[in-house]
Amino acid sequence: MRIGLVGKPNVGKSTYFSAATLAKVDIANYPFCTIDPNVGVAFLSAPQPCPCKDLRERLEADGRMEPVSSDDPRQGSICEPRTGTCVGHVRLVPTFLVDVAGLVPGASEGRGRGNAFLSDLADCDALIQVVDAAGMTDIEGNPIAAVEDVESSLKEETSFLTAELDSWIHGILDDGWSRGSRRVQAEGEKGLSTFLHERFTGLGANLSHVLQALDGFRTQWGGLETPWMWPEEKVHSLAFHLRQQLFPIHIAANKADSSKGTPWDAIDSNGIVQPTMADMELALRRADSGGMISYNPGSVTFSITDESKLNPAQITALSSMKEKLSSAGGTGVALLLSRVLFNALNHVVVYPVADETAWKDGEGRILPDAFVVPDGIETKALAYKVHSDLGDGFIKAIDGRTRRVVGAEHECSDNDVIKIHAKS
Repeated sequence: MRIGLVGKPNVGKSTYFSAATLAKVDIANYPFCTIDPNVGVAFLSAPQPCPCKDLRERLEADGRMEPVSSDDPRQGSICEPRTGTCVGHVRLVPTFLVDVAGLVPGASEGRGRGNAFLSDLADCDALIQVVDAAGMTDIEGNPIAAVEDVESSLKEETSFLTAELDSWIHGILDDGWSRGSRRVQAEGEKGLSTFLHERFTGLGANLSHVLQALDGFRTQWGGLETPWMWPEEKVHSLAFHLRQQLFPIHIAANKADSSKGTPWDAIDSNGIVQPTMADMELALRRADSGGMISYNPGSVTFSITDESKLNPAQITALSSMKEKLSSAGGTGVALLLSRVLFNALNHVVVYPVADETAWKDGEGRILPDAFVVPDGIETKALAYKVHSDLGDGFIKAIDGRTRRVVGAEHECSDNDVIKIHAKS
């Protein structure tokens, strides 16, 4: 999965990216500080405790493992992740994060990076627009004194991205509209849905997207008759409904700690709206990496590792951050990514193993792999994700929790442990 970050300069987009991935990127207050999209990996907490918790409980009950000691650095976790970590049965799983450059008014007409920017957006499975909840930037991202009406500023800031996408989709519609209209004359409404599906496949459209867009269009206009006679306004409205399906936009209301009140409540979005504090998240992640504190992304607090190694200014700064963190319920950075991945995109975490009893791979490692996959993925499709040979030779699968044999069409759920049998 690829989650794209987009936003005008100075709102903290690159800071958000760096805080989530700990990737080193340029962070500066001028347009196009990021030219090509930066791609990094963000590690997020799986929705449920790692299955190694259940495995440990079983081993302890059978007398094959001692209870967790108070000084266990992994707080009871016994799995051996190939990627990410697991401490206290909190399993961190990866997702790709893309820092997309080039959002300026007029992108659909070629300003900024133009079509290159729009193409980068189309390559993402979901979009998060980072906006300035403190109202310290103008519409093009130039630093200004704080605006008086932050709510109106946020509405303007979020609407100009959707306007660019609407204009882009409208241009794609316009380019083939006469051919599509003729198809409708020959095939009726089915011809329109087929035309739109074919036209927008390159932007990730499936037939469900198209049909839901047409349903929204019908609610507004009452019907799909005689599209060859539609005025420009009606075609643009169809572009709007297509954009809502193809590009649901989630909002990171950044710099929330510097905002007055909760101006993000006024944002009209067809996605998730989450207040965030990317600057604080980046500072905490770097302090954790430097051994100054112990902090888990998404947590509402942290602990200082050794206060004797800090100077008074550092202690004061960390104390202030701890208060803000507790008051806000976290920085919101990891929380928003998790909500987008697991709720909006409806993904789950599944653990494939080679041994359904001990939950190990072929080399004896406990639960080394955690796959982020669509909820309800069928076992044969999961086999292909693990390795193409497993998919090609698929025979059956075994649910590691119930030991029940399941077939190719069995739908997997969150936190499943699955053994796949295949022809060698």
